[in-house]
Amino acid sequence: MEETGADPRRWRLLGLLAIAQFMLILDVTVVAIALPHIGIDLGLDRSTLTWVVSAYTLMFGGLMLLGGRASDLFGSRVVVLTGLLVFTAASLTSGLANSAELLIGGRIAQGVGAALLSPSALSVVTKTFDGEERNKALGIWSAIGGGGAAIGVLIGGLLTAGPGWQWVFYVNVPVGLVVFAILLRMLPADRPAERQGGLDLPGAILVTAGTGTAIYALIKAGDRGWLSAATLLTLAGAVVLYAAFAWLQRVVWSPLMDLRILTRRPVAAGSFLILVATALMISIFFLGSFYLQHYKGYGALRTGLSFLPIAVATTIGAHLSGQLVGKVGARPVAMVGLAVAAIAIVVPAVWDGALMVVIGTTIGGAGIGAAFVAASTTTFSQIDYREAGVASGILSTFHEFGGSLGVAVVSSLAAASLAGTVTTGFTHGFTFAAVVAAVAAVLALAVVPAARPTTGAEAHAAH
Repeated sequence: MEETGADPRRWRLLGLLAIAQFMLILDVTVVAIALPHIGIDLGLDRSTLTWVVSAYTLMFGGLMLLGGRASDLFGSRVVVLTGLLVFTAASLTSGLANSAELLIGGRIAQGVGAALLSPSALSVVTKTFDGEERNKALGIWSAIGGGGAAIGVLIGGLLTAGPGWQWVFYVNVPVGLVVFAILLRMLPADRPAERQGGLDLPGAILVTAGTGTAIYALIKAGDRGWLSAATLLTLAGAVVLYAAFAWLQRVVWSPLMDLRILTRRPVAAGSFLILVATALMISIFFLGSFYLQHYKGYGALRTGLSFLPIAVATTIGAHLSGQLVGKVGARPVAMVGLAVAAIAIVVPAVWDGALMVVIGTTIGGAGIGAAFVAASTTTFSQIDYREAGVASGILSTFHEFGGSLGVAVVSSLAAASLAGTVTTGFTHGFTFAAVVAAVAAVLALAVVPAARPTTGAEAHAAH
């Protein structure tokens, strides 16, 4: 039944915005499959290849809260269209890249476009729908995350094995232009919020620079040594930048985020879980892609097909946990999910072979999917609806930062295997991931509240 006064085009609008969001999510896992081919064609070393992933997720996460604030100040329509145009142009640049500098520059610009587009598109969705329709629309929106990761591995394999790795970027161009042209006519004009305060650009720069400095230290640690003076000093620099960000958020008129929300146990616990879960997920995709293609000699398409069970298992794990979390609470779901991931990831760490990698990471993916659900339900368990936007932005930021940090660490640990023909590096990378999952499972017992989530949080998890 049509609601009185509802925009009759609202579901088509949701479909177009969902396609745009799908491209942003896709652009992490689709590139993971293409990395070995990109490295060979452009002659990139391990650290540079790591930045091909991290540059995108770093900018996406670091500027996302700024993108949401820009949407409030200037109107969602303007920011959606700007973000989509920047992302599309940056995709073309990345595909045309014939050097490391141009490729990473394109990936940085893609991250900027994604940070503008994602929160502003979600704002349009929340403004367009009301009541039960809004819950349904947000459910569709949330499902895009798992779907994008699952389909990304297959699309990455198809495109890399077919027309070439450049097409993992080129594919965004026609889709982006068509969606832009339709949204230009369909997106409703919206009135910006009252201009109280402004954009906290210094805050966004500081938090992004802090995370970028930490990533740089972790990537270089594989060559310099984990306890070398250079590594420790660079990490200290990241701490200084984070401290400056925290100070700025307390004194600036319009802060990027109210850091006091992170002092709440559910939000802090949820942020921790999403950081770990995303780091684990991107790490096993990164290690698995290089193991199968670089060491085992698999083609890109065969690798993409081998990864499909992991993506499907992650989705199934998330769905089952979404039903279970309302009965037993987020704490046991997080503990069991991370424990399953730890035990499963031990398999490729101990036993060699493509089958062991696929089996271990597939079962591990189911556990990671459960951790994702526990992260969202924990975060939103005691959040007022007026703070849901801020909490969602924080969760999304830690999600992207988790991917950046995870791939930075495992690329250093697996340096010997990524640059040579031995398996010791892969063993170190998978072992570290298993240890992180095990430690996180134990910590979940201490940090995740025991209370069952509220009805709203359960609905968020189910989606």
